Amino acid sequence: MFSPITQKRLQRFRRLKRAWWSFCLLMVLYVLTLAGELVCNSRPLAMRFRGRWYFPAFCFYPEDAFVGNGLQTRPDYLALERQGIFQDAWVLWAPVRNDPYRIVSPEELSPELRERVRLNLQPRVAGVTFLPDGTIQQSSGFELLAPEKPESPEKPESPEKPESPESPENLRDFWVLPDDFDAQLASRWRGETAESLAIHLRPQPKSGWPAVELRFAAASHRPNGRKTLRARIFEEFTEQTHTGDLRWEFARAAELPRRSAKEYEELPSDLKAKIASARETVRGGENFPVEEIQLGRRTYRLVVEMEAARYPFRPVKGHWLGIDDAGRDVFARIFYGLRIALNFGMILVLFSLAGGTFAGMLQGYWGGKVDILGQRLIEIWSALPFLYVMILMGSIYGAGFLLLLVCYALFNWIGISYYMRAETLRLRHLPYVEAAQCLGLSGWRIAFRHILPNALVPLITFFPFSLVGAIGSLAALDYLGFGLPPPTPSLGELLAQAQTQREAWWLVLYPSLALFIVMLLGVFIGEGVRNSFDPRRQQRLQ
Repeated sequence: MFSPITQKRLQRFRRLKRAWWSFCLLMVLYVLTLAGELVCNSRPLAMRFRGRWYFPAFCFYPEDAFVGNGLQTRPDYLALERQGIFQDAWVLWAPVRNDPYRIVSPEELSPELRERVRLNLQPRVAGVTFLPDGTIQQSSGFELLAPEKPESPEKPESPEKPESPESPENLRDFWVLPDDFDAQLASRWRGETAESLAIHLRPQPKSGWPAVELRFAAASHRPNGRKTLRARIFEEFTEQTHTGDLRWEFARAAELPRRSAKEYEELPSDLKAKIASARETVRGGENFPVEEIQLGRRTYRLVVEMEAARYPFRPVKGHWLGIDDAGRDVFARIFYGLRIALNFGMILVLFSLAGGTFAGMLQGYWGGKVDILGQRLIEIWSALPFLYVMILMGSIYGAGFLLLLVCYALFNWIGISYYMRAETLRLRHLPYVEAAQCLGLSGWRIAFRHILPNALVPLITFFPFSLVGAIGSLAALDYLGFGLPPPTPSLGELLAQAQTQREAWWLVLYPSLALFIVMLLGVFIGEGVRNSFDPRRQQRLQ
């Protein structure tokens, strides 16, 4: 069937394990995607319902045929199964019960929703009252702002000498005051409008006190006739300061959170009982009021709420790769998107190779004016901006698979024509071509019967690399919004969703991983084909 040279090349390709296994994996993946309806489908492949056979994966049946509600729309078979309609029926499902166009309902996600518990650390607050000379008359709450000291069983704290100051005489003992602090204090005593409503104070070096914000109130007169100025000091939470918030996520009916279980176990038993009661409340559909909890010297706000079923949704059971921002299964979108990408690449590469081969052989064999005129026309055609042409054609005729294929094929043949022209120019001067000309064979027969079979090496070598380039180009156009129209499944469209949905990591990881694997397999195959068709023996330096 094959010539001895071809058989030798095939044997050499099979000896390249990386290329051979990449070829096998890519072919298996391509065959699976071609049979996508049998592998990944939300409609049953076959079913026997009330004495009749149905094949929903291949035929359309209205919802009235199963429910009897008079609706002629396409039924949601998974929803009917959850309602028990097919309880007594025999149903054959695909291995993956998902569809690239089916929107997952929030009711399906309700068993996977988590209960979120937060203990939000509240800022500590202290008060201070200034006299007209700037001295502090009264203060309160400073013991809350003081840095905590580690407990020492050998030297217990003495009540006669408290470490937390209750009556500070000067704020400079704890914080770095701005240079214009006295001027701002004086302006507030006079009732003038201050430059800022609050003053940010940094703690003294190595003091352990937190950064605070000083907010003044208006000066007031006491009953004894003395005038005072009150201010409040709020603990300031900055990006550099750890706020100390505690967060947990519980699966339904789980006693321990998914993460930080040890930290949760260290909470007081009464607080854990309150959290368990709050979880039961939100699980029943009611709202849990926010409560303040005292833990040591700090105050927290207890917030317990049920996770909302919002799209995109993280990977859960039944949707192992997550759900996109429209509520569709990501695995099904990737699976069918790969089928479209591989089909697009195969068809595009075949048309491109055919067009480039014809143009290159036409110039190379006849040469002369045909060659010069063809080269000038190709240079003019290659100067046209492909993206602008694609946008213009899409705005006129509308985006679609066929239009995208035609526009790509009109520009993608140019590169291979250069290689075929050079190969034909080399082969037309060989003795067997001159012998065919002496026998009186026509030019077309010599070109396509004798020259073309010997010029197939560039075509076969560039085929895998051209396929990889076509798949990457389709993904890039879909990412930019100039590719296939929605809601067509596409890897580039999923990556475009990931750009707007930054928190949905699954929209970045899985589509990019699928694209990377397919393109890597194509590169390995191309490398193996190039090495197996290389007439020179490979040499290695020892």
